[in-house]
Amino acid sequence: MTYQGYLIDLDGTIYQGTNRIPAGERFVQELQRRQIPYLFVTNNTTRQPETIQAMLAEKFAIETPVETIYTASLATVDYMNDLGKEKTVYVIGEDGLKSAIFAAGYVENTENPAYVVVGLDTDLTYEKMVVATLAIQQGATFIGTNPDLNIPTERGHLPGAGSLIAMLEAATRVKPIFIGKPEAIIMDKALEILGTERSQTLMVGDNYLTDIRAGIDNGFPTLLVLTGFTKPEEVGSLPIAPTHVLASLDEWSFDENENTNH
Repeated sequence: MTYQGYLIDLDGTIYQGTNRIPAGERFVQELQRRQIPYLFVTNNTTRQPETIQAMLAEKFAIETPVETIYTASLATVDYMNDLGKEKTVYVIGEDGLKSAIFAAGYVENTENPAYVVVGLDTDLTYEKMVVATLAIQQGATFIGTNPDLNIPTERGHLPGAGSLIAMLEAATRVKPIFIGKPEAIIMDKALEILGTERSQTLMVGDNYLTDIRAGIDNGFPTLLVLTGFTKPEEVGSLPIAPTHVLASLDEWSFDENENTNH
Protein backbone atom coordinates (compact mmCIF):
# COMPACT_ATOMS: atom_id res chain seq x y z
CA MET A 1 0.00 0.00 0.00
CA THR A 2 1.01 3.61 -0.34
CA TYR A 3 1.13 5.63 2.87
CA GLN A 4 -0.27 9.13 3.36
CA GLY A 5 2.43 10.21 5.78
CA TYR A 6 5.59 9.15 7.59
CA LEU A 7 6.74 9.53 11.21
CA ILE A 8 10.51 9.10 11.21
CA ASP A 9 13.07 8.53 13.95
CA LEU A 10 16.42 10.31 13.58
CA ASP A 11 19.42 8.73 15.35
CA GLY A 12 20.07 5.24 14.03
CA THR A 13 17.61 5.76 11.18
CA ILE A 14 18.63 8.93 9.31
CA TYR A 15 22.12 9.17 10.83
CA GLN A 16 24.15 7.27 13.44
CA GLY A 17 25.67 9.62 16.00
CA THR A 18 27.94 11.80 13.87
CA ASN A 19 28.08 9.26 11.05
CA ARG A 20 26.03 9.58 7.89
CA ILE A 21 23.50 6.99 6.73
CA PRO A 22 23.25 7.98 3.04
CA ALA A 23 20.21 5.72 2.51
CA GLY A 24 18.40 7.70 5.21
CA GLU A 25 19.25 10.96 3.48
CA ARG A 26 17.98 9.64 0.13
CA PHE A 27 14.79 8.39 1.82
CA VAL A 28 13.94 11.88 3.11
CA GLN A 29 14.85 13.52 -0.19
CA GLU A 30 12.48 11.15 -2.00
CA LEU A 31 9.66 11.99 0.43
CA GLN A 32 10.28 15.66 -0.33
CA ARG A 33 10.39 15.06 -4.08
CA ARG A 34 7.04 13.24 -3.91
CA GLN A 35 5.62 15.88 -1.53
CA ILE A 36 4.60 13.20 1.00
CA PRO A 37 4.02 14.65 4.51
CA TYR A 38 6.58 13.59 7.10
CA LEU A 39 7.54 14.46 10.67
CA PHE A 40 10.76 13.60 12.45
CA VAL A 41 9.80 12.29 15.89
CA THR A 42 12.73 12.12 18.27
CA ASN A 43 13.14 11.28 21.95
CA ASN A 44 16.25 13.48 22.02
CA THR A 45 15.66 16.41 24.39
CA THR A 46 19.19 17.83 24.42
CA ARG A 47 18.80 19.83 21.19
CA GLN A 48 16.31 22.47 20.08
CA PRO A 49 14.45 21.80 16.79
CA GLU A 50 16.41 24.67 15.19
CA THR A 51 19.69 23.00 16.22
CA ILE A 52 18.56 19.68 14.75
CA GLN A 53 17.47 21.46 11.57
CA ALA A 54 20.91 23.07 11.19
CA MET A 55 22.69 19.78 11.96
CA LEU A 56 20.64 17.90 9.32
CA ALA A 57 21.52 20.53 6.72
CA GLU A 58 25.20 20.87 7.57
CA LYS A 59 26.16 17.26 8.28
CA PHE A 60 23.55 15.03 6.67
CA ALA A 61 22.49 16.69 3.39
CA ILE A 62 18.88 17.14 4.53
CA GLU A 63 17.19 20.54 4.22
CA THR A 64 13.91 20.40 6.14
CA PRO A 65 11.56 22.99 7.67
CA VAL A 66 11.81 23.34 11.45
CA GLU A 67 8.10 22.46 11.65
CA THR A 68 8.96 18.92 10.51
CA ILE A 69 10.94 18.26 13.72
CA TYR A 70 8.96 17.17 16.79
CA THR A 71 11.01 16.45 19.90
CA ALA A 72 10.05 14.89 23.21
CA SER A 73 10.68 18.39 24.65
CA LEU A 74 7.91 19.89 22.50
CA ALA A 75 5.61 16.98 23.32
CA THR A 76 6.32 17.50 27.03
CA VAL A 77 5.29 21.16 26.79
CA ASP A 78 2.14 20.24 24.86
CA TYR A 79 1.24 17.70 27.55
CA MET A 80 1.85 20.15 30.41
CA ASN A 81 -0.25 22.78 28.65
CA ASP A 82 -3.06 20.25 28.29
CA LEU A 83 -2.92 19.45 32.02
CA GLY A 84 -3.24 23.14 32.79
CA LYS A 85 -1.61 23.20 36.23
CA GLU A 86 0.34 26.14 37.66
CA LYS A 87 3.27 26.98 35.37
CA THR A 88 6.05 26.16 37.83
CA VAL A 89 8.60 23.47 37.11
CA TYR A 90 11.89 21.94 38.13
CA VAL A 91 13.79 20.57 35.12
CA ILE A 92 16.64 18.10 35.00
CA GLY A 93 17.81 18.28 31.41
CA GLU A 94 19.78 20.21 28.86
CA ASP A 95 19.18 23.29 26.73
CA GLY A 96 16.78 21.66 24.27
CA LEU A 97 14.39 20.72 27.07
CA LYS A 98 14.77 23.80 29.26
CA SER A 99 14.45 26.30 26.41
CA ALA A 100 11.23 24.65 25.17
CA ILE A 101 9.66 24.66 28.64
CA PHE A 102 10.70 28.19 29.63
CA ALA A 103 9.75 29.59 26.21
CA ALA A 104 6.23 28.29 26.88
CA GLY A 105 5.97 30.48 29.96
CA TYR A 106 6.97 28.04 32.69
CA VAL A 107 9.03 29.35 35.61
CA GLU A 108 11.67 27.43 37.56
CA ASN A 109 10.77 26.57 41.16
CA THR A 110 13.12 24.46 43.27
CA GLU A 111 10.95 24.45 46.40
CA ASN A 112 7.44 23.38 45.46
CA PRO A 113 6.96 23.14 41.67
CA ALA A 114 3.82 21.84 40.00
CA TYR A 115 5.97 19.67 37.71
CA VAL A 116 9.29 17.87 37.82
CA VAL A 117 10.49 17.13 34.28
CA VAL A 118 13.45 14.82 33.74
CA GLY A 119 15.37 14.28 30.52
CA LEU A 120 18.96 13.46 29.67
CA ASP A 121 21.42 15.66 31.60
CA THR A 122 25.14 15.11 31.04
CA ASP A 123 25.86 17.58 33.88
CA LEU A 124 23.79 15.63 36.37
CA THR A 125 24.66 16.17 40.04
CA TYR A 126 23.48 14.51 43.24
CA GLU A 127 21.96 17.83 44.35
CA LYS A 128 19.76 18.00 41.24
CA MET A 129 18.42 14.55 42.09
CA VAL A 130 17.81 15.67 45.70
CA VAL A 131 15.76 18.72 44.60
CA ALA A 132 13.72 16.58 42.19
CA THR A 133 13.17 13.82 44.77
CA LEU A 134 11.89 16.23 47.42
CA ALA A 135 9.59 18.01 44.94
CA ILE A 136 8.05 14.73 43.75
CA GLN A 137 7.58 13.63 47.36
CA GLN A 138 5.66 16.88 47.93
CA GLY A 139 3.29 16.08 45.09
CA ALA A 140 4.84 17.55 41.93
CA THR A 141 3.69 15.80 38.73
CA PHE A 142 6.65 13.59 37.75
CA ILE A 143 7.26 13.66 33.99
CA GLY A 144 9.92 11.64 32.17
CA THR A 145 10.63 12.90 28.69
CA ASN A 146 11.43 9.44 27.36
CA PRO A 147 12.08 5.94 28.67
CA ASP A 148 15.29 5.22 26.71
CA LEU A 149 17.66 3.53 29.16
CA ASN A 150 20.58 3.98 26.77
CA ILE A 151 21.66 6.29 23.96
CA PRO A 152 23.72 4.93 21.05
CA THR A 153 27.01 6.77 20.50
CA GLU A 154 30.38 6.12 18.92
CA ARG A 155 31.61 5.11 22.43
CA GLY A 156 28.81 2.56 22.88
CA HIS A 157 25.42 2.58 24.60
CA LEU A 158 25.60 5.28 27.29
CA PRO A 159 23.04 5.92 30.07
CA GLY A 160 19.92 7.60 28.67
CA ALA A 161 17.15 9.67 30.23
CA GLY A 162 15.34 6.51 31.29
CA SER A 163 18.24 5.56 33.55
CA LEU A 164 18.08 8.88 35.42
CA ILE A 165 14.29 8.63 35.66
CA ALA A 166 14.57 5.09 37.05
CA MET A 167 16.82 6.39 39.82
CA LEU A 168 14.24 9.03 40.79
CA GLU A 169 11.45 6.47 40.63
CA ALA A 170 13.43 4.30 43.04
CA ALA A 171 14.02 7.26 45.39
CA THR A 172 10.39 8.48 45.40
CA ARG A 173 8.40 5.28 44.73
CA VAL A 174 6.40 7.39 42.26
CA LYS A 175 5.93 6.21 38.68
CA PRO A 176 6.66 8.89 36.07
CA ILE A 177 4.40 9.90 33.20
CA PHE A 178 6.47 9.15 30.09
CA ILE A 179 6.04 11.40 27.06
CA GLY A 180 8.37 10.04 24.37
CA LYS A 181 8.23 6.95 22.19
CA PRO A 182 6.77 4.34 22.63
CA GLU A 183 4.12 6.26 24.62
CA ALA A 184 0.79 7.39 23.18
CA ILE A 185 1.32 11.03 24.24
CA ILE A 186 4.01 11.87 21.66
CA MET A 187 2.47 9.68 18.94
CA ASP A 188 -1.01 11.20 19.23
CA LYS A 189 0.45 14.73 19.14
CA ALA A 190 2.67 13.87 16.16
CA LEU A 191 -0.31 12.51 14.23
CA GLU A 192 -2.29 15.66 15.06
CA ILE A 193 0.53 17.77 13.55
CA LEU A 194 0.89 15.60 10.45
CA GLY A 195 -2.87 15.48 9.85
CA THR A 196 -2.94 12.05 8.20
CA GLU A 197 -4.95 8.91 8.97
CA ARG A 198 -3.41 6.73 11.69
CA SER A 199 -3.71 3.51 9.67
CA GLN A 200 -2.14 5.27 6.66
CA THR A 201 0.83 6.74 8.59
CA LEU A 202 4.05 4.72 8.73
CA MET A 203 6.33 4.83 11.79
CA VAL A 204 9.94 4.39 10.63
CA GLY A 205 12.76 3.63 13.05
CA ASP A 206 15.73 1.50 14.07
CA ASN A 207 14.80 0.71 17.67
CA TYR A 208 12.14 -1.95 18.19
CA LEU A 209 11.62 -1.04 21.86
CA THR A 210 10.87 2.64 21.22
CA ASP A 211 10.15 3.42 17.56
CA ILE A 212 8.47 0.20 16.49
CA ARG A 213 6.58 -0.37 19.75
CA ALA A 214 5.40 3.24 19.45
CA GLY A 215 3.78 2.24 16.18
CA ILE A 216 2.51 -1.18 17.22
CA ASP A 217 1.12 -0.04 20.60
CA ASN A 218 -0.66 2.97 19.10
CA GLY A 219 -2.16 1.55 15.92
CA PHE A 220 0.39 2.63 13.29
CA PRO A 221 1.95 0.44 10.60
CA THR A 222 5.72 0.16 11.16
CA LEU A 223 8.99 -0.06 9.26
CA LEU A 224 12.02 -1.37 11.15
CA VAL A 225 15.33 -0.51 9.48
CA LEU A 226 18.36 -2.47 10.66
CA THR A 227 20.88 0.40 10.63
CA GLY A 228 20.91 1.16 14.35
CA PHE A 229 19.75 -0.29 17.65
CA THR A 230 17.86 -3.49 16.78
CA LYS A 231 20.12 -6.09 15.18
CA PRO A 232 19.24 -8.44 12.27
CA GLU A 233 19.62 -11.54 14.46
CA GLU A 234 16.94 -10.20 16.85
CA VAL A 235 14.22 -9.88 14.19
CA GLY A 236 13.07 -13.49 14.27
CA SER A 237 12.38 -13.40 18.01
CA LEU A 238 10.53 -10.05 18.24
CA PRO A 239 7.24 -10.53 20.16
CA ILE A 240 5.14 -8.72 17.53
CA ALA A 241 6.55 -8.42 14.03
CA PRO A 242 6.89 -4.97 12.44
CA THR A 243 4.81 -4.43 9.29
CA HIS A 244 8.02 -4.09 7.26
CA VAL A 245 11.68 -4.91 7.99
CA LEU A 246 14.52 -3.65 5.78
CA ALA A 247 18.31 -3.78 5.96
CA SER A 248 18.47 -0.32 4.37
CA LEU A 249 16.00 2.45 3.57
CA ASP A 250 17.28 2.25 -0.03
CA GLU A 251 15.20 -0.94 -0.28
CA TRP A 252 11.94 0.93 0.39
CA SER A 253 9.51 1.44 -2.45
CA PHE A 254 7.09 4.34 -2.14
CA ASP A 255 4.84 2.76 -4.73
CA GLU A 256 1.88 0.56 -3.89
CA ASN A 257 2.20 -3.18 -3.22
CA GLU A 258 5.95 -3.41 -3.86
CA ASN A 259 7.00 -3.77 -0.21
CA THR A 260 7.03 -7.11 1.50
CA ASN A 261 8.23 -8.01 4.95
CA HIS A 262 11.75 -9.46 4.67
